[in-house]
Amino acid sequence: MKKFTSVSDIENLQQIIKKALQIKENPLSETEKGKGKTIGLVFLNSSLRTRLSSQIAAQNLGLNVLTLNAAQEAWNLEFADGAVMDGNTVEHIKDAIEVLNQYCDIIAVRCFAGMKNKEDDVNESILSQFEKHAKVPVISLESATRHPLQSLADCITITENWNEERKPKVVLTWAPHIKPIAHAVGNSFTEWMQEMDVDFVITNPEGYDLDKNFTKDTTVIHNQEEAFKDADFIYVKNWSSFDDYAEMPEVKEDWMLTNEKLKNTNNAKVMHCLPVRRNLELSDEVMDGENSIIYQQAKNRIFSAQTVFSEILDEINSGK
Repeated sequence: MKKFTSVSDIENLQQIIKKALQIKENPLSETEKGKGKTIGLVFLNSSLRTRLSSQIAAQNLGLNVLTLNAAQEAWNLEFADGAVMDGNTVEHIKDAIEVLNQYCDIIAVRCFAGMKNKEDDVNESILSQFEKHAKVPVISLESATRHPLQSLADCITITENWNEERKPKVVLTWAPHIKPIAHAVGNSFTEWMQEMDVDFVITNPEGYDLDKNFTKDTTVIHNQEEAFKDADFIYVKNWSSFDDYAEMPEVKEDWMLTNEKLKNTNNAKVMHCLPVRRNLELSDEVMDGENSIIYQQAKNRIFSAQTVFSEILDEINSGK
């Protein structure tokens, strides 16, 4: 694996999931693999699970870990090519990345959508700079349009919780929120489910359809009750409008997941990437109930990251 920014960077998803489950059984089986190597974790946005799971994963592989909270601890960064830097930006992103090239064997970066300029977000204005200027492998810890390490953890979690011969029905459902939320988790989960052997459905209110470049031919149902019928897994996540970018069209129906709604499912397991706004996106009864596998998902963030780091190190150590 030369880089990791989406599911397309994986040759065989089932093999990667199998490796992740093996790593989970023995997380310290490759403690020498990263010896003498350094990973730089660059955070332009807040993080809890991504930061901690990436640090644990890297340490389990013997990597030296440098963590930079770039939005708080670094100079104000300039991202525009050809910019005359006579304002409040002090360091150009390509200079910062060139320095990281000198210090790190792997660069992992987290950058959210700006939610102001649709074109900038769709074109990954920040992540693309790292891919352009980095001379070492780049890993996405979340970007404007995708959250691949989360999605790999989601695939691991579904695999762990399914042992029947038939395909599971997996439903991605929109949930309410108080502010516009980016599309990265929804987009990414959709891409990865399209690579899994599952019956996948998306349900959201009118006006909240995700980017068709991600959903493709996935079934989208605007009636939540209908979509939940016979579901085995329900993934809860909010996102704002894509067509009317970053807006929040009025929704009159109640889309929060409750135990009453779960009655229409096949006793579905409930998933969420966290953080979650309790009793807005998810009711306490579901979040803390027996159907929730949300904390299992969170733990699997360690093993998704460790698997990807291990694969990248294999490429580095092979000298290719």
